[in-house]
Amino acid sequence: MRLAAYRQNGATRLGLRDSGTLRDIGPFPASSQGFERLAQDAATGAITPGAVVEGAVDPAMPVVQDARIICIGLNYAEHAREGGREPPAYPGIFFRVDTSLAAAGATVSSGGISDKLDYEAELLVVIGKGGRHIPEDQALDHVFGYGVFNDISVRDYQQKGAQWTPGKNVDGTGIVGDEIVTPEDLPPGATGLQVRAILNGQVMQDANTDIMIFPVARAIAIISDFMTLRPGDLIATGTPSGVGYARTPPVWMRPGDEIVVEVEQVGRVSARIG
Repeated sequence: MRLAAYRQNGATRLGLRDSGTLRDIGPFPASSQGFERLAQDAATGAITPGAVVEGAVDPAMPVVQDARIICIGLNYAEHAREGGREPPAYPGIFFRVDTSLAAAGATVSSGGISDKLDYEAELLVVIGKGGRHIPEDQALDHVFGYGVFNDISVRDYQQKGAQWTPGKNVDGTGIVGDEIVTPEDLPPGATGLQVRAILNGQVMQDANTDIMIFPVARAIAIISDFMTLRPGDLIATGTPSGVGYARTPPVWMRPGDEIVVEVEQVGRVSARIG
């Protein structure tokens, strides 16, 4: 099942995409409790699509207001090495705040603080069932679906201190795809899927989720070891090698550039640099 968040007439709603047609399901859930009900309906086949959506719509973020955005750094060995690090035994974990996110098609800028904008293509995991201390062999039961994320980073701010938070939370830099694909339409744990970043038509990153150091189930188990996951929480699973800062010379995104992130069978998300 392919779901899409969209905005029409000032409201954010959820629809079902089927053969190119978008059929309305209802208002997008406002909280983790509402998202839990949506996940339960999806699991039991109780989602009933309504009328075909007519007229112009804008892509929206499928993100509930109280979602936590949990990001995994250095989850691909070659990406760790291109930055001068060895692959970690425990993932680098950081958080994004809600104001750092933007919908597909957004125009992204650093707000005038930097000219070192970098792309990061990532698979996004959407939690459907919360929990704490989730065993790895049960973790995929907690996944509502998968999406596409571009973790655009302001590299000089990321490197100002020991923590990455400043460079990862500039307003409107995390581009969230509007679609969520539910697990039955994908390989277990979204394994074996191509992940690419394409800058102005040139492929910059090209890898496969098979080579993640911490696959989806393992990542959920690790994160839920120290915090309670809630329905609607997002986990960005990290980016592969090929990022701009690690190239010689570095490749920074400039005003007018188009950056596209694709995850095979899941979707694509684009943004413009302004």
